[in-house]
Amino acid sequence: MEAVGHLTGGIAHDFNNILTVITGLIDILAEAVEHDAALSSVTKMISDAAFRGAEVTKHLLAFSRQQPLQPREADLNTLVQDTARLLRPSLGEQIEIDTALEPDAWPAFIDPNHMATALLNLAVNARDAMPDGGKLMLETSNVILDEVYAAANPDVRAGEYVMVAVSDTGGGIPAAIRDKVFEPFFTTKDTGKGTGLGLSMVYGFIKQSDGHLKIYSEEGHGTSIKLYLPRSMGDMVDVEPPPAVDTRGGHESILVVEDDPLVRNYVSAQLEQLGYRTMVTANGPEALAAVEKGFVCDVLFTDVIMSGGMNGRQVADAVTAKLPSVRVLFT
Repeated sequence: MEAVGHLTGGIAHDFNNILTVITGLIDILAEAVEHDAALSSVTKMISDAAFRGAEVTKHLLAFSRQQPLQPREADLNTLVQDTARLLRPSLGEQIEIDTALEPDAWPAFIDPNHMATALLNLAVNARDAMPDGGKLMLETSNVILDEVYAAANPDVRAGEYVMVAVSDTGGGIPAAIRDKVFEPFFTTKDTGKGTGLGLSMVYGFIKQSDGHLKIYSEEGHGTSIKLYLPRSMGDMVDVEPPPAVDTRGGHESILVVEDDPLVRNYVSAQLEQLGYRTMVTANGPEALAAVEKGFVCDVLFTDVIMSGGMNGRQVADAVTAKLPSVRVLFT
């Protein structure tokens, strides 16, 4: 799974670069042809196709643990209750939803939006396993995984976790395929009824969150998937969304570092259209050379995974060492 994750992440990263250009340019094209109904219809089809591609890429990045996360302290009881309310009308009357929540559940350190998506994916899978109806159970509890458990599960760090279990009364998963269910594109559904990315996204998200998951299933007796999220030790903090800002520039200068020429040219054109002065470079050494020659920027706009011997973090450290007031935007 580790090797597949690295390969998947590389492919998804390159594909995401291509989609960045397509989606950006289709927005420009849509504005240009908005008075032509036929061409507007074509641009909408292109946009819809690009959106679907972006969704697949997002799931692949989740599996490979390269999706951007915004973890914070979260109350999993509230999140599970909100998810249950959302699920009741969408799963249908034939699925009974029940919850069993730990009254004093610890807060978990996770990205709550991605956690909600993970629960939705697990619930949809459970529904599909119960075509004639059944029961979906959502549970939370405080769990301590000790050194003995960690020794038996090498990917686990001993410590305190908040466990969320999603269980169903479906037909269960055959033992022969139980170890494959988290692999990307693996599905037992008919063609056109599933991408095989839902469970792999859950797997990648939990691993990226320093968590752990276990699947328990027996044919004829249903399935239970348990997610173990690291306990947060700090105070609960509500994060306010940032206020809207004007994106148009005045006299500001931006140093762009991007190794993909398609993305590099697109980003440069967009920034210049917004009124910024840009210096465009293909890798870290080129960016540092520009700074050495006297280019002073207000913002460093850099990719994270790049060729040229330096990643985005290393570029940022080197540039801010010479220009301490520079703000950094990782892309």
